[in-house]
Amino acid sequence: MSTETRDQPPAGRIVLTYEDYCALPNDGRRYEILEGELFVTPSPSRAHQAFAANLLIALKPFAAAQDLGEVFIAPFDVILEKTSVVVPDLLFVSRQRLGIVTDRGVEGAPDLIVEILSPGTARRDRVEKAQLYARHGVRHYWLVDPDARTVEAFELVEGRYQRTVQLAGEATFAPSLFPGLAVSLRSLWG
Repeated sequence: MSTETRDQPPAGRIVLTYEDYCALPNDGRRYEILEGELFVTPSPSRAHQAFAANLLIALKPFAAAQDLGEVFIAPFDVILEKTSVVVPDLLFVSRQRLGIVTDRGVEGAPDLIVEILSPGTARRDRVEKAQLYARHGVRHYWLVDPDARTVEAFELVEGRYQRTVQLAGEATFAPSLFPGLAVSLRSLWG
């Protein structure tokens, strides 16, 4: 896990911090700061919300029953460093690492981050966020495309993500992070 911070901005560039993030308005938009740069996205679509809620319903009771850790749904801040605060759609912190969960959010790398793609965020989720999450040691990263009805699961191997699962339609998803869990994607699409 990286503890790198960026206290010195490049010449001519304003770098925002967690303190700036906390001062942003509570106006229904989703704000994130990636390496000091502010990103704003509108509220998610119906399909996005349905998938997130259904995945939470599948993962949360399973993780609790197996005493694996805690599952959180957006909005819940993940503070990776002073200049990188993200609000993933869903995340998981293993029982052994629950000390990184505070009243402010998750302060460090969760074990799993799930991002549900939208046309406005797909590139950022696939590229910038994937690089940021890998650099900070997020071990598992899932990308969900509700329009294409696909799920991709990635695992961190030697500092880079390797895709371990790519499923579509109504396939069954059995994530390695949750041994014994098998979820029909049909039940998640909403």
